[in-house]
Amino acid sequence: MAVARKRPRWAQWNGEWRVVEQLSFASESLSETEAFLSDAYTPMQIGGRPERTGTRVERRTAGGLIVDELAFDYTMSYDAGCLERICLLTIHQGTVADTTGGKEEIHGPGETFLIAQPDRPYTGEVRGSAYTITMFDPGLLTAVAGGPDGGPVRLTGQRALDAAGNRILERTVAYLRDDVMAGPAADQPLVVAGAVRLLASAALSAFPHTDLDTAPARIDRGDATSDTLRRAMDFIEANADRDIGLAEIAASVPLTPRAVQYAFRRHAGTTPLAHLRRVRLARAHDELKTADPSTSSVIAIAAKWGFGNPGRFAVEHRAAYGISPATLLRARR
Repeated sequence: MAVARKRPRWAQWNGEWRVVEQLSFASESLSETEAFLSDAYTPMQIGGRPERTGTRVERRTAGGLIVDELAFDYTMSYDAGCLERICLLTIHQGTVADTTGGKEEIHGPGETFLIAQPDRPYTGEVRGSAYTITMFDPGLLTAVAGGPDGGPVRLTGQRALDAAGNRILERTVAYLRDDVMAGPAADQPLVVAGAVRLLASAALSAFPHTDLDTAPARIDRGDATSDTLRRAMDFIEANADRDIGLAEIAASVPLTPRAVQYAFRRHAGTTPLAHLRRVRLARAHDELKTADPSTSSVIAIAAKWGFGNPGRFAVEHRAAYGISPATLLRARR
């Protein structure tokens, strides 16, 4: 018999209260598992003979990011529809055999791969496997890539280009699963938004993808003036508390993301996103100086401004201001 438990929490996203959902599912029934997987992912038909514990799924979702931990103690075949999302599988044990193209492709422990193009059905087998699934909106690839208009950026391969890219994906997935989505950081919109962008960036660096950046470089250089930099910086200062990225910064100018990137390199020696991070670090620093240590914490303030890793935040804060955030907060006592 299926066991499904929902543990919703609430967090404020862009002024609206939304559910940060946690869901658990366990069953030894093939029909119950098929119904759950069809509802959680896409309509599908599955086959197999569940054994001791059958299927186990732990789901966490927030801010457009879905992180699932799944385990199957049997070989389960699947014939599934379109996911409409980027879906990455990181295998911990067992194997997954993809048969979508008519040829069997085996993926094993330690590998992170794209299970299917978002707009295409897929087939295969999960063979006594445990793995993590991470899913996000395909449109984020285009936003993160920062290419000019002309069409969406798409991943063109299922496997990482090399072992280094695969390691980056594996570490990124582990960070999202263990640090961001498993604790209080999942309640912080900027942390989750940054984590989703980080995952999209890792996917773009690891997988082959379409190259749509065809704008002439001379036009971008001509647009990359000090005024471009000033307008972009003004936008960042006014919106640092919102979920913004390169696409939103460029649209505020408005110029191509490439032109804005060039303006930052030429006139400020940095990148738009690095500048955004420095502004958020400064906002967190100011809040630490005025916060009440009896009711505030370094972790909460860091997460509010998009820093999901307290240790890394402490290192960056000390490098910028010569004092640890904990010491600065205690000074208010």
